[in-house]
Amino acid sequence: MATKAAALILLGLICIEFASAQIAVDCCLSVESEKRLIPRNLVSYSVQRAGMGCDISATVFVNRKNMKLCVVPAEGNPGVQKLIDFLEKKRRNHH
Repeated sequence: MATKAAALILLGLICIEFASAQIAVDCCLSVESEKRLIPRNLVSYSVQRAGMGCDISATVFVNRKNMKLCVVPAEGNPGVQKLIDFLEKKRRNHH
């Protein structure tokens, strides 16, 4: 009986370790200017916030070749906001 209890405790500890493990996050390490991005080649975007698993804030665009392109955050950058607005409009028109 003691061995079953010990096995259950060990199994519980292993489960806790797996549950508390950090999930790897694919973060931008640097950002570029948005000036080289062609809107029609972009398919989606996401926002990366510093302190939420990544070191820097960035806007992450994905192009047709499924490449992630890290650019400056949209806040205070009208060019990036314009690209986001373009993708949002495109998404609304296709759904």
